Amino acid sequence: MTVQHISSSSEFESLLSSTMYVIADFYADWCGPCKAIAPQYEKFAEAASVPGYLAFAKINVDHNNDISAKYGVTAMPTFMYFKNGKQVAVNGKPLIRGADIQSLKAAADKLGKLALEKQAAGVKIGE
Repeated sequence: MTVQHISSSSEFESLLSSTMYVIADFYADWCGPCKAIAPQYEKFAEAASVPGYLAFAKINVDHNNDISAKYGVTAMPTFMYFKNGKQVAVNGKPLIRGADIQSLKAAADKLGKLALEKQAAGVKIGE
């Protein structure tokens, strides 16, 4: 599965309500570090996505000001994690500011493993 490009707050809310874990990349087209980390983010999404359990989203802050304002995004890229629609910390970090590939990979690996465990156990979103 590939990265889901979010075009509205209702689309993001729908993703959050239908997927147990979501990693969201808040980015801007003009942002150099965003462009630098984007191929790695795509690779993590291809490797770790589990439909209904782990999704990777990209949210353009210039096109979705309401979403970035709701979550207090002030720097790009910013990566946030969600579980059952609520923002959570992964590996002790509630978010990553900047193109920190190691932290992002560690979070994607951890959530990918959790998603597979939940899927194997038959756990549904919200449980």
